[in-house]
Amino acid sequence: MAIPSSSHPCWARAAGGGLARIQTTNLAMQLLVKRLERSTDPAPQKASEIQAFFAKWERILSTEIDQLNRL
Repeated sequence: MAIPSSSHPCWARAAGGGLARIQTTNLAMQLLVKRLERSTDPAPQKASEIQAFFAKWERILSTEIDQLNRL
């Protein structure tokens, strides 16, 4: 499954706290979620970082990408 385009609204929803609702066993993603929860970065910067993470790990995050599309 392909990740949504960088302009898709799911990235903004993920940056606004939606990422924490995704069920995952992937340790790297769990660490990303915790780090972003504590971050004071603006939402657009968080959204860009989340999109880059999913682009890099697209082939092993298919279940998470499916959930991301439903945010």
